[in-house]
Amino acid sequence: MTAHEPAGAAAPADPEVLRLRAAVALTAARDRTDVLTSCVEDPELIAQHSPLMSPLVWDLAHIGNQEEQWLLRTLGGREPLRPDIDKVYDAFEHPRAERPALPLLPPAEARTYVADVRARVLDVLEGTSMEGRGRLADAGFVFGMIAQHEQQHDETMLITHQLRRGPAVLTAPAPPPAPADASSLPPEVLVRSGPFTMGTSAEPWSLDNERPAHERSVPAFFIDTTPVGNAAYSRFIEDGGYRDQRWWAPAGWSHVQQHGLHAPLFWTRDGGVWLRRRFGVVEPVPADEPVLHVSWYEADAYARWAGRRLPTETEWEKAARHDPATGRSLRHPWGDTDPTPVHANLGQRHLRPAPVGSYPEGASPLGVRQLIGDVWEWTASDFLPYPGFAAFPYREYSEVFFGSDHKVLRGGSFAVDPVACRGTFRNWDLPIRRQIFSGFRTARDAEDS
Repeated sequence: MTAHEPAGAAAPADPEVLRLRAAVALTAARDRTDVLTSCVEDPELIAQHSPLMSPLVWDLAHIGNQEEQWLLRTLGGREPLRPDIDKVYDAFEHPRAERPALPLLPPAEARTYVADVRARVLDVLEGTSMEGRGRLADAGFVFGMIAQHEQQHDETMLITHQLRRGPAVLTAPAPPPAPADASSLPPEVLVRSGPFTMGTSAEPWSLDNERPAHERSVPAFFIDTTPVGNAAYSRFIEDGGYRDQRWWAPAGWSHVQQHGLHAPLFWTRDGGVWLRRRFGVVEPVPADEPVLHVSWYEADAYARWAGRRLPTETEWEKAARHDPATGRSLRHPWGDTDPTPVHANLGQRHLRPAPVGSYPEGASPLGVRQLIGDVWEWTASDFLPYPGFAAFPYREYSEVFFGSDHKVLRGGSFAVDPVACRGTFRNWDLPIRRQIFSGFRTARDAEDS
């Protein structure tokens, strides 16, 4: 741990507290999985709703298979329950578009399998020492890793629900209205130059690409106080943004031309009104929400059109975590405490982003809002390892994706659970991807006096 890194959610030393934390995280993930797989009939679970995504029933059994491999076999030393399905549910063995043709477990069998695995996992949890067994077990890391894995697939399944056609099957209350000061916020915030601690060596459930903590320094820059909203993005569209090559990276322009892109995914024009399809409901695009379902190329083009740029990943994290009053890097923009509903829009609570300017209690020390939750935010950066990176516990989580093919997203969307969301968490995807719950904010250089 560096001198300016928080002790994080410093893992409680009491093994019973650690077991309870792991059990709560695993149960919350399974409850959400059940919601996402019980709200449609079996034919919808088996169907592939987009070649970009797996059938929902593949995600369900894959969750159980990963849990079995890591918690029962690796940690618990148990004999395999279903070694015959390991290759079927290996995400690197079969591209998503090919998974419907695999010998998948039928829905009833998949449910029985994941329930059987979970019952045995709880027995393993009860008898596992949380320290002295190496990093995999210390502080319950491997249980946290599996809870995060399931929640990440829950977000993936929620994306599949957004892509599927048909009537709405998921409901949630609307987020709170924008706070009274939302319309009077300054458009941008100055982040002064200087060093800060990026990444973490202390967060007990952090994943390998977040590690280790290390010092970074960036020149002064301005960053948007809030994510870019639909009203602002609509002005880019109306100004011919999708028809003007000068705003686009060459590969982005080629992609726009090839696929006839003219607006964010799921947007359609009805006369003078933009409509969107959201989980089976067609509705007017809310002007005051952060723009959603845009690719990196679209975010980059908008930023150029606006005379700005996307922030680098380092700039984003400094704006989100650095407290200039103390020199510390916080776990989250608001501090070191876990997220609550007053801090951020997380956990599929509202099924949509909150209005631009929401969650003042979740603001960073400099007053930047909505850095956590609502929309994943594209950054300018390629997905690369930190200095001193070490793959753990397997190369395929992060290492095989490093390079210039993938761009980094930060912050988490409304679909992300708090267990898989923190100021150091890193997401990545191809710059053409739009089905993900992605938005952005912009930045510009500054002279720091």
